[in-house]
Amino acid sequence: MKKPIFKRSALATCTSSLILLSAMLGSSGAAAHGYVEFPPSRALLCQKGVNTGCGGASNEPQSVGETFKGFPAGVGGAEGQGPIDGKIASGGHELFSAVDVQSATRWQLTDINERTLDFQWHYKAPHPVEYHQYFITRNGWNPNESLKRASFESTPFCEVAGDFQMPVPGTQHRCSIPEDKNGHHVILAIWAVGDTKMAFHSVADVNIVAEAVLPGGWSAVGAIAPSTPLLTGDKVKARAFTATGESAYYSVEISIDNAEDAEPQNWSFKLAEQINQSQTLIRAGVRDENGNIEAIRGSNTLYAKKDSGVVRYEVQLLMKEDAGARLSVASQQAEYVLDKGKTKVDFSLMSNRKMNVEANLFNEQNKLVGTTTAQADSGATWLAMDIRSNPGPHTLTLVGTTLDGRTTRQDTQPVNVTGEGAGADYDFLFPEGLSDYTAGTKVLQPKTNEVFECKPFPASGYCKQYKPEANGFEPGVGEHSHAAWNKL
Repeated sequence: MKKPIFKRSALATCTSSLILLSAMLGSSGAAAHGYVEFPPSRALLCQKGVNTGCGGASNEPQSVGETFKGFPAGVGGAEGQGPIDGKIASGGHELFSAVDVQSATRWQLTDINERTLDFQWHYKAPHPVEYHQYFITRNGWNPNESLKRASFESTPFCEVAGDFQMPVPGTQHRCSIPEDKNGHHVILAIWAVGDTKMAFHSVADVNIVAEAVLPGGWSAVGAIAPSTPLLTGDKVKARAFTATGESAYYSVEISIDNAEDAEPQNWSFKLAEQINQSQTLIRAGVRDENGNIEAIRGSNTLYAKKDSGVVRYEVQLLMKEDAGARLSVASQQAEYVLDKGKTKVDFSLMSNRKMNVEANLFNEQNKLVGTTTAQADSGATWLAMDIRSNPGPHTLTLVGTTLDGRTTRQDTQPVNVTGEGAGADYDFLFPEGLSDYTAGTKVLQPKTNEVFECKPFPASGYCKQYKPEANGFEPGVGEHSHAAWNKL
């Protein structure tokens, strides 16, 4: 492969909102890995839990996309040719094959609000850099087909020479997004390793909403990004705003009439279609290579003509409460017996929806003595929490919120706690509430199961002097504990 001569041109354009990973293997087999810290890549969002179902990419995003240099030459997978069509995101590695899945709604999109962006890489195990390149999908690309060479523009919109030098931490690549790019796109970032034949190919999923006047006089003013499943009876509203405030004339609302409409890609399409049918100066959809804007079942960009005065859109989900949602404590023990003030409180709950659940146990003085959280499936779920308390009546509160966030349910039940108590009462389980410690504050030291009281002023100032790496004033444990605390 002929060594490219790189210079940054005005056309060099780089998109925002993706953290691109880069990694590399030295010829000796020593691995060199890295990723772009800002903005985030598909694999990095997998590690963060924003993207799910990512396979091995969730554990080591810095290793995703390694294969030979040469994109977009040849058929791929060989020296001087780059990654295989359909395997561009993973680099052809089976461990990372989950990130090759491609659809209009599969991956979280990052909004790109500015056309100039600084890509910043984190080099976990640096090797010399031959070059960095940034490619972007063509206008009219199909987001529901696997990524191929033909999905991308044939030339990079941003190129940075590495001169076979070691990368400098904190180095940024300033790039500009091409003026004709708006809406849902994928950016492919490439780090060509200077001392091997390999390169790391990292994709980022973006929604370009940066303002630009496009052929035909259209400006991008927002997007319909499908994400949340809805219910029959919900509504979705595209709220239009001019320089003077919200415009009822250009705002458009749809109702979710059936289960098919409720799917994210379908309500996005229905809203975009309604906008296109009811407006002449507003369009919603994806621009093809000829500049035509058509609605799709996926992320739709909103465009406005200058004469409309519309400068932005906000999409609002008008979700009704899920009246049928139920949550309750199903079963618990008749009593929970303390051993030196500690025990495990286990119980079951029943729900008819998937919910994020928080359970808290309060003692007779309404002080929190135990807590736990979980995601409960529809049906029965068992939970357990470790508590430190004294015998007496307690109260269990159970709060669950449906995964879409629209509905919250609560149940409260009495709990009987008996047995041997923890002894002296306390205000905090050390080191919780550290910033609130003052003279007279009582804390339970879990390492010794003892209660300590903060000494009067001026010694009370030492009670807050705690760091895990320097714990000299930790109650009952630190070398200088006696200077700050009295054991009760």
